[in-house]
Amino acid sequence: MPQTRRLRYLQLTHMNRKAFLKQSAFSALGASVVPALSAQDSNDKQLTVRDFLASILYSKDEVDQWLAGKAFPFAKYSSAFGWLLPDARFRDGVDNSVSIYTYVQPDGERVMRNYAGQPCRINTYGDSFTQCHQVSDDETWQELLAAHFQEPVRNFGIGGWSCYQAYLRMLKEEKRTPADYIIFNIYDDDHRRNLDSWRNIRVRKHRRFIEPTLPYVSVNPKNEAFEEHPNKCPTPESVYDLCDLDKTYELFKDDFVLKIMLAHRNAKTKNPFQSYQDIIALASTHGIETSIETSERLSQTANAIQNQAALFSTQKIVEKIEAYAQANGKKVLYVLSYPATTIARRIREGKRWDQSFVDFLQKRNLPYVDLMEAHLADYAKYKVSAKEYLEQYFIGHYTPRGNLFCAFALKDKLLEMLEPKPMAYRPNPDILP
Repeated sequence: MPQTRRLRYLQLTHMNRKAFLKQSAFSALGASVVPALSAQDSNDKQLTVRDFLASILYSKDEVDQWLAGKAFPFAKYSSAFGWLLPDARFRDGVDNSVSIYTYVQPDGERVMRNYAGQPCRINTYGDSFTQCHQVSDDETWQELLAAHFQEPVRNFGIGGWSCYQAYLRMLKEEKRTPADYIIFNIYDDDHRRNLDSWRNIRVRKHRRFIEPTLPYVSVNPKNEAFEEHPNKCPTPESVYDLCDLDKTYELFKDDFVLKIMLAHRNAKTKNPFQSYQDIIALASTHGIETSIETSERLSQTANAIQNQAALFSTQKIVEKIEAYAQANGKKVLYVLSYPATTIARRIREGKRWDQSFVDFLQKRNLPYVDLMEAHLADYAKYKVSAKEYLEQYFIGHYTPRGNLFCAFALKDKLLEMLEPKPMAYRPNPDILP
């Protein structure tokens, strides 16, 4: 093992796996995960934008170490996308096993194993549920599908990405390695991620992942506004701006997600006057009628504004994907992925927060596979608790068994779209029944 890779292996296998996965689960749920402030901040104090930003600044040493590949080893800096993934070994797999992650550098396409030397007509895009975090290269749902279909499937998934980042990646890769069929995987939290300009505003940085800036979109569902924005730190040198409060304030003082997170934080204080004003103004401009009499109602309204904007942003991105596919003779299958916690809530409560997006796909008559519904149908065959059922498929992300479930849940819909059919499904008189 090369020395640099051995060092990365030793670092990663001794990290706190449970803490990392716990934080990943919070992010996956799209929870309002607000970075902790210092002990001197009283619960009586209403926080300002500067207070909030001061609590999440990077140190110069953190940026030095990340850009040099010596810290926060989950990802590496990318000007265009925010981050990409390096080769790694994490002790994060099923039964506390080591998962091997190998990427075709420099852009981080996960290595193909099955039928890799044959022409590829299926490209897949998305976040860690496309990348297949927590399983080794040969255990991904793409490799399982490739083995079954007897043809290769490319994997362009990157952990932590939004739909918008995946869309930008699709535009780039379809020029370099085009495919007639695209699987676009949309994960539970990806809708909200579209709106993040700096992920650390919404999610704490972790020893593995610095949660950097990224390309994002701003929207207003009321007037159908949709605007694309590049990475606010477009060079490695500009990442150091996130160590300086004045520079960071100028970059993010009007940030939509920052206003939402600040409202959640200030809802815990005794007099969140400014956040009341900010959220009432946002509700008005976004066409949401509300009256905010309590701190609890403040957080509920902030969530409603964020969720509406998030789902609308993905609808607009899907419209752009469809326009691109039509112009370039491609067909797209959308796959909706969820963490175990969201599926368990659906089993328990019978409701889902993203129903309006599912309605949008149905109204547009777009081909999609809903893995939540697939799991609910599968769970109906069991006589165990939801927890016991889901533990066989999830360890944060999918286990190898979960990846097999995913591959075969989407297999029939994809097979219906593919022409000609994969080798495994072509009629051949020389093959005995």
